Amino acid sequence: MSTLFTNARIINPELDTDALGWLLVDRGIIAGCGTQEPPEAATVVNCHGKCLAPGIVDIGVKVCEPGERHKESYKTAGAAAAAGGITTMVTRPDTQPAIDTPEVLEFVGRRANEAAPVNVVPMAALTKGRDGREMTEIGFLMDAGAVAFTDCEHVTADTKVFSRALTYARTCGALVIAHPQEPILSKGAAATASKFAALRGLPAVSPMAERMGLDRDIALIEMTGARYHADQITTARALPALKRAKENGLDITAGTSIHHLTLNDLDVADYRTFFKVTPPLRSEDDRLALIAAVKSGLIDVICSMHTPQDEESKRLPFEEAAAGAVGLETLLPAAMRLYHNGDLTLPELFRALALNPAKRLGLVSGRIAEGAPADLVLFDADAPFVLDRFKLKSKSKNTPFDGARMQGKVLATYVAGEAVYRRD
Repeated sequence: MSTLFTNARIINPELDTDALGWLLVDRGIIAGCGTQEPPEAATVVNCHGKCLAPGIVDIGVKVCEPGERHKESYKTAGAAAAAGGITTMVTRPDTQPAIDTPEVLEFVGRRANEAAPVNVVPMAALTKGRDGREMTEIGFLMDAGAVAFTDCEHVTADTKVFSRALTYARTCGALVIAHPQEPILSKGAAATASKFAALRGLPAVSPMAERMGLDRDIALIEMTGARYHADQITTARALPALKRAKENGLDITAGTSIHHLTLNDLDVADYRTFFKVTPPLRSEDDRLALIAAVKSGLIDVICSMHTPQDEESKRLPFEEAAAGAVGLETLLPAAMRLYHNGDLTLPELFRALALNPAKRLGLVSGRIAEGAPADLVLFDADAPFVLDRFKLKSKSKNTPFDGARMQGKVLATYVAGEAVYRRD
């Protein structure tokens, strides 16, 4: 019934510590942790000095059930998450049809519980059909298990509709997750406005579109008092507005994707569509500003923004190709780039990967603490490898890291103390 992890490099984002020690799990719960003489247990796992951290809580995972199961299913997404050290997937409602009723949400919950070996907590649409006209039944959807409400990249352009939805969400205590972009400026954009985009002839959007969208949302949060999370802040221009909103006491948090932290707009190079994401990749100055914002805590969450697309959607001219990249299995090794470059410590990384997203959603996971669920990832931070996209467990293989040299391999993933993945 009990498992003891010994000789582990324990990463504790809550205490900001990284030290060799032991961790005891009993009946799926963390029963103790320390650096002195370890207790006895029924099973002992020698970690051989490798890193043991809280399992990643990934906000914004797209699983294409219902509607596009050929791109990703709960079975394949769950397997990919487990192989990537993700113990909780927070799934998006941008399916076909959208997850905007309790009935569809309950279907999703049943499929996830049947097929995925990791925890799955769903988000629901903020407006019906995600079309920005009529809000969903937020209270009923919360009762059915929705942890947050979002229309994903569909920005609610009608300010009155959005303000009413925020007001209703506040009365229910619901978290609203929005995509801060000015929708008219952003429409049709495939790149960030720059000399590079102009030379490539790509339709581009100014970074100010993100700042304008965030400024509007902040004004509405101030007016309604709603709980708000920006799914992706990707530009330096948006950071001062975010900082002011936090300093003014608004209930606002923000995330960014691992692609915007580790890649820049020059990676598009010769129109490589695997690098087409939403929002588009930004400048190197923006990337460095985002890393500093994660380190300071201004940006709270790092996510994969896992968006599967099939080959037919990507093998098109850059402007016409679908946006998005898979990220469940590449999130941790890509994040290790920030660690090996000296940008962030491992506790700082797991603060943004596990602790903060769990806290924002009211989940008890994401921490190394007595009484917390034993959702854990054991990984070798230094193990090098070359990524082969065809070995990914996701159905879709659209990763910008194909062929890239990376460091950091997941050795095992545990959910409630049970191993759901072990590297061969």
